Amino acid sequence: MRVMKARLVLALALAVSAAGPGLAQTPLGDPLDDRSAKRLDKMEQAIREVRAIVFQGRDTGKPVVVQPADTDSQFSGINDKLNDLQQSLTRINGQLEAVSHALDEARHETDALREENGALKTRLAAVEQKLAPVEPAATTGGTVAGAAAGAAPAAPPSDPAAAFTAARQAYAAHDLAGAEAGFQDFVTRFPDSPRTPEARYYLGKTLLARQDYANAAAADVAAVRQWPKTTWAPEAVLDLSRALIGMKQPGDACQALGELERRYPKASAQVRAGAAEARGQAQCG
Repeated sequence: MRVMKARLVLALALAVSAAGPGLAQTPLGDPLDDRSAKRLDKMEQAIREVRAIVFQGRDTGKPVVVQPADTDSQFSGINDKLNDLQQSLTRINGQLEAVSHALDEARHETDALREENGALKTRLAAVEQKLAPVEPAATTGGTVAGAAAGAAPAAPPSDPAAAFTAARQAYAAHDLAGAEAGFQDFVTRFPDSPRTPEARYYLGKTLLARQDYANAAAADVAAVRQWPKTTWAPEAVLDLSRALIGMKQPGDACQALGELERRYPKASAQVRAGAAEARGQAQCG
């Protein structure tokens, strides 16, 4: 503050010395206007402040030093800070644009997946409409033989696990009629069991074996409705394509084979060989 005042007083002193002759020529009796009076008051005040600073320097023994103002360096520092802020804003805007672009791509992928799932559901619904509902399988094989022998058919197990095991054992023993009856009974009595889709898969295999293609296809569609990640799911889709070929619907069979390849790329070599044979039979492009 002292330095600034000293600079001001020095400037005023120079101004006064430069204007001295003019002031000397001004008659003392001329009155001053208000503006000149204010200027004179300011000059007197500045001179008093300079005298106070000089006297203080004399009393303390320290000289009064007039230093140049540091305005340029201050402006330079402010300008550097503004540049840093600008760079930060530019970087943040770039990051926001990248995030926005990623969000747009994610939305597009989600919309594409939603449309694809909708198309798959439509295809499955169309296949289901073409197929007749699964009718209770006729228990001809083992039941007729048992009746001829005068033996009463055994009551099916009431426990879901026991019922599934009994039907599975009949299938393993190549008793297709008994297996068909057992799996049909299972899906009828236990529709909400976790093993019902697998029971439908085995039911479809028994129906396919006796060339009941419509009911076999319906059972396979019900088995793979949710595209389960199980060991038997790829073969169920293959059996569906075979049943559709038997129904003279090669186009639907080719669609099923395409879903087999897409949904289950890690299917066994046996399933892939069967799919290649089915494509040849359906003349898939």
